Amino acid sequence: MRIYTDEIINAVCLHMAERRGVSPTDVEVQLSWEEQYGYTAEVWVKGRSQFLIEANLLEAIEQYLLKQYNLRKYRSQITLDADEEFWADIED
Repeated sequence: MRIYTDEIINAVCLHMAERRGVSPTDVEVQLSWEEQYGYTAEVWVKGRSQFLIEANLLEAIEQYLLKQYNLRKYRSQITLDADEEFWADIED
């Protein structure tokens, strides 16, 4: 299974909204890849900025897969990649 940028962003929005007790529409996400840090995201919740590292992104995707697809996957089964856009490959 593979999910793309939009679903990864949705996963992060839903995850951060749940953790912060806000609506998912109050969360903005910008994904990035940097050689020094790997996959990261800058997240704004009601105007406050926070950076997430790859482990945080994998956690958000893991929870998203469970809640949206009823799939129990672990971080070790999720691989992030990017070219023109971001995607996550999920092992069966």
